[in-house]
Amino acid sequence: MVTDPAGRLRASIRSIPDFPRKGILFRDITPLLLSEKAFGEAIDLLYDRYRGRRVTKIVSIESRGFILGSVLAYRLGAGFVPVRKPGKLPAETIREAYTLEYGEDTLEMHTDAIGNGDNVVIVDDLLATGGTAVAASRLVERCGGTVMELAFLIELSFLGGREKLQPRPVFTLINYADELQ
Repeated sequence: MVTDPAGRLRASIRSIPDFPRKGILFRDITPLLLSEKAFGEAIDLLYDRYRGRRVTKIVSIESRGFILGSVLAYRLGAGFVPVRKPGKLPAETIREAYTLEYGEDTLEMHTDAIGNGDNVVIVDDLLATGGTAVAASRLVERCGGTVMELAFLIELSFLGGREKLQPRPVFTLINYADELQ
């Protein structure tokens, strides 16, 4: 029986080799989401970290980040802000381009979602190379919000994403220090 929270949560993550393409070891959170106990524990750990810290908004990156972020926002009594790929949000947006290993992509957020003085936690399922998290942070900061911390269910620390997010604080529940763990 695994007694530490990270170990228990890690036990509910499925590793799928060669998905979405050959050479990638995909960390599938679906079994964690299917387990009332594991999903509840992940949300409880995040809630315990941020309760009482005056978080006004939870910003989450599509799509799996929405699952964690919306529940956490509800628990904290904070607003929920979706950050999406271009053309998915109906009102006026701001956009931020970021670099990927194989090109560029863009994220958008409603212009009225974050205001001056908002205390924001950015929540996503996975921190890999950090590009999407940096872009989401820049969107929040451009709108006058303060990124209190970025929180992830899983970090693939061997890809160096945390370093790209500095000096912003980063918190993760599960860390894979190398690809084969």
